[in-house]
Amino acid sequence: MKEANPASRKHLEGVFCTTKKNGEVSYRSSLTYRRKHISLGSYRTEDAAHLAYRAASELVAPGSRISLRDYEPSSPLPFEKWVVLLNFRDNGLYLGVPIYIRPRFFYYYLSPDQILKFDKDDLFYYASRKIMCRGSRYFVADYGMQVSIASRYGIRSYAVTEVDYRFRNGDPTDFRRENIEILNRFHGVRKIMKNGRCLYAARIHIRGNFLIGTYETDVEAAIAYNKAIDILRKKNVTKRFPPNYVEELSARQYAELYSKVKISPRILSYCPP
Repeated sequence: MKEANPASRKHLEGVFCTTKKNGEVSYRSSLTYRRKHISLGSYRTEDAAHLAYRAASELVAPGSRISLRDYEPSSPLPFEKWVVLLNFRDNGLYLGVPIYIRPRFFYYYLSPDQILKFDKDDLFYYASRKIMCRGSRYFVADYGMQVSIASRYGIRSYAVTEVDYRFRNGDPTDFRRENIEILNRFHGVRKIMKNGRCLYAARIHIRGNFLIGTYETDVEAAIAYNKAIDILRKKNVTKRFPPNYVEELSARQYAELYSKVKISPRILSYCPP
């Protein structure tokens, strides 16, 4: 007797069979909760797909007290779906990424042990983007490009922790804006202490670090850096230097400071090799 086509016979609850282009059979699991059809993933066997369905059903069952801490690696349900379903159950909001919302902030779970924290004002942005991790840096795919999430908070790609920025509570996974302090806003500018005074040194790298000068404010140092770039370009230095953008000054104020800031004689007399 010929065996029935797996795609045509009746399957366990929450499971339906699909056939891939290469003829391989797979089993998809899904759940309907609060009138929303939720895909739970694709599995190699019908039993595995059904176990995922049962685990998901237990998570969202009326009166369920299952929490994020109850997840185990042996669970038939992927951890990302575990988070998504618990957030939907507890907060009434279905998101396609592993976000769990708290009253004043939300968690983004990369794994059970790797958790990022954000302000609720950032929920709209991250709810439609998957965060990836490379070393200690976090990225999202934005219009086909990998964009560092640190850049959303004024942290530049070259920035050094405790020099250019710091996390006030010491937690580098806490991206709430109140926890991020920008120490240096501009390219080539560093805060220094000299004779008990807080000053700003501007430096530029041309076959080594050149001191442009020391200034009273970071704005003056940033403009001095830009002025040094212009001087070096006139000397046919072809290296690309990122200019500083000083938003708080009008064009007139910028021009006045630009004409006044003094530049180191080493920059003025520099000759490219």
